[in-house]
Amino acid sequence: MLYLWLKAFHVIFVVAWFAGLFYLPRLFIYHCDTTDPAGDARFQVMERRLFKFTVMNTVIAVICGIGLLIVQPAWLTQHWLQLKLALVVALLAFQWSGWLLVVAFRDGRNRHNDRWYRWYNEIPTLLLFAIVILVVLKPTL
Repeated sequence: MLYLWLKAFHVIFVVAWFAGLFYLPRLFIYHCDTTDPAGDARFQVMERRLFKFTVMNTVIAVICGIGLLIVQPAWLTQHWLQLKLALVVALLAFQWSGWLLVVAFRDGRNRHNDRWYRWYNEIPTLLLFAIVILVVLKPTL
């Protein structure tokens, strides 16, 4: 029963985590087009708050994921899970890069245009596809 609760909460918080990862780059796209100081300040607040919300969901998703591994330690020997965990590390690196971009906007050091952020916005989508396929299909690698 513990396994099912951990799995349910893991899925819920992963969905919330991805919502933040999808929306933050969209804010960057809109922020690029902002020229007035009030709009710039508003986007900075939105980006900072969204990032904090996303981190909270990340922490809970990771804790639940670790709980699942404690309940099912044999999974760690399966290659699909090892690859999934590597992709989660890539996702965490993407999230960290998002924080660096939040700070760059805050400090007036943004060097990218909206087109760059549109491509940047696709990274979590590609990672999501790969992670879900690994988890659902559990291929033998």
